[in-house]
Amino acid sequence: LHADETGWRVRGKNWWLWVFGTLDSAYFTIDKSRGSAVVRRVLGEIFFGVLVVDGWGAYLSLICEQQSCMAHVLRKIRKFRESFPQLKAISQFYLKFRRILRDGEKLQSQRKELGKSIFKRRLKRLHDRLNKLLEWQDPDDILKEIIKKVKRQQPRILTFVEHPGVPCHNNYGEYLIRIGVLKRKVSGGSVSSKGAESYAVLLSIFVTCKLRGIGFPMYLKTSLQHYIKTGKPMLLKEY
Repeated sequence: LHADETGWRVRGKNWWLWVFGTLDSAYFTIDKSRGSAVVRRVLGEIFFGVLVVDGWGAYLSLICEQQSCMAHVLRKIRKFRESFPQLKAISQFYLKFRRILRDGEKLQSQRKELGKSIFKRRLKRLHDRLNKLLEWQDPDDILKEIIKKVKRQQPRILTFVEHPGVPCHNNYGEYLIRIGVLKRKVSGGSVSSKGAESYAVLLSIFVTCKLRGIGFPMYLKTSLQHYIKTGKPMLLKEY
């Protein structure tokens, strides 16, 4: 399950648009808060799956396995590298860290052919390499800051290796929420909390239809016709 959040405006005030999505479904909600209460309201206290996120602290309140977006972490390190090209240690750290992630992706793809014991042994080596990297000897102040940022995510850096199909980035979550970002640029947000709630519902249905290859206008028409006849809308699983 991928999750992401972005700023939203309701009557000119700062709210947040959230998305929780799988390969065939997306759920959007708009809330005043960017805190853990929203995560628990949507997913409960425990989630029996892998949650892929950008590393925002609100998700840590959920009991589940998590994978932080390593694309975000790598981008931050590259910015430091571009700002301080004279500090060669940053480039060295970046290349070693990226190699660990790439080796993790390779190990993930080889899990079946390697067998359980060899896979576990190689995964341990990856964790050992990561631990050693974060124990960098005599880092300068800039590299100290980078290491601190990576250490915050350390329990959620190599989770993906143990789960086939789970990526080490949250590009899919960003893809899902992009349509909301585009609307915000055009309209500036919502003029009321009721309008924001309605938009989140429609956006959930629209994106889920898109992911499942269902025509949104046709589904909406059929669902409303069903509502006129029965008093209940036709659910997507019934379409």
